[in-house]
Amino acid sequence: MDTQGADAPGGAVIIGQDGLDALIGALAEAGYKVIGPTVSEGAIVYDEIDRAAQLPIGWTDAQTPGSYRLERREDGAVFGFAVGPHSWKKFLHVPTLRLWRAQRDSDGSISATAESDAPPRLAFIGVRSCELHAIAIQDKVLIGGDFKDPHYALRRAGAFIVAVNCITAGGTCFCVSMKTGPRAEGGYDLALTELLDGRHEFLVEIGTPRGAGIIANLPHSPANEDHHRAAAGAVERTRTQMGRELDTTDIRDLLFANLEHLRWDDVAARCLACGNCTMVCPTCFCTTVEDHLDLAGGAAERVRQWDSCYTMDFSHLHGGSVRASIKARYRQWLTHKLASWIDQFGTSGCVGCGRCITWCPVGIDLTEEVAAIRHGDGRKKH
Repeated sequence: MDTQGADAPGGAVIIGQDGLDALIGALAEAGYKVIGPTVSEGAIVYDEIDRAAQLPIGWTDAQTPGSYRLERREDGAVFGFAVGPHSWKKFLHVPTLRLWRAQRDSDGSISATAESDAPPRLAFIGVRSCELHAIAIQDKVLIGGDFKDPHYALRRAGAFIVAVNCITAGGTCFCVSMKTGPRAEGGYDLALTELLDGRHEFLVEIGTPRGAGIIANLPHSPANEDHHRAAAGAVERTRTQMGRELDTTDIRDLLFANLEHLRWDDVAARCLACGNCTMVCPTCFCTTVEDHLDLAGGAAERVRQWDSCYTMDFSHLHGGSVRASIKARYRQWLTHKLASWIDQFGTSGCVGCGRCITWCPVGIDLTEEVAAIRHGDGRKKH
């Protein structure tokens, strides 16, 4: 392989395990707040890190519908897991945001100030391909149209993304079905593939000039054909290990043609309407706004926070909730995610990460529900 320009956009280099510490340090020195996967309270979550030792070295996650647990690996892999309960929207489309605050001054006048603090520049380490697609979907929803969310735009504009190609599929993953993984094809500054056969190294693909600038400050060597072959093999193995699959053939028309299918009653009998699936989903974007007033009446603030279409109040109008039953609310979520989202934004709202399956307390599996409707498990009401 011609290695000229290997450390420029479009090139690839090799770093060792010590290179991860150097990468984190270089990003911090460049003014980024570094966010990456780390183990906390029995799960792999995304949080601020300042050294490679905080990464989930030697851990993997065993995921099935309604079940998540950590297990030890024998190979010391750094990124040998799938995804946990957090998604990167936690940092870009934050769960709680104060929009403005009003204060009654000593002379009785009222002053109001909008939330204007500049967000920190964020660097994300360990972004999976499905999550890159999720970020791209939220980009389209929140800043891709005529009406843009300025808060999301500020956080998104400064984000540095270090992707990770998956070397392990989770028990609820189905990114291959959604054509969103397991290999990152774009949307990153740098992309890592962990190589575990022989020397423990990382193939680093450079996606942007900004990524090339960071690599220039790290100890690295050119990547060769053997490195690329090993990386491709690792990703291909992951492709064959998906825990789930979803037939997306004509899925929009399938769901719209079966709005009265008996399967909706079946799933409603199990669903708790807790909203977990919307909270862990990396693309759900619904919010509500609340006004808070202190007891003395001296200050008030308006806060935006995540909301869920599973709550009764979400579709409440003057005559009551539009979707009073759990059946109606689950059907709204699933048909929006997999059908009407396509009409609104030109893409599916699902990236196949499997979080909604893993973190559902009763283990409802949307791939199972769609398959049941497709194959006639239950009949349409007439």
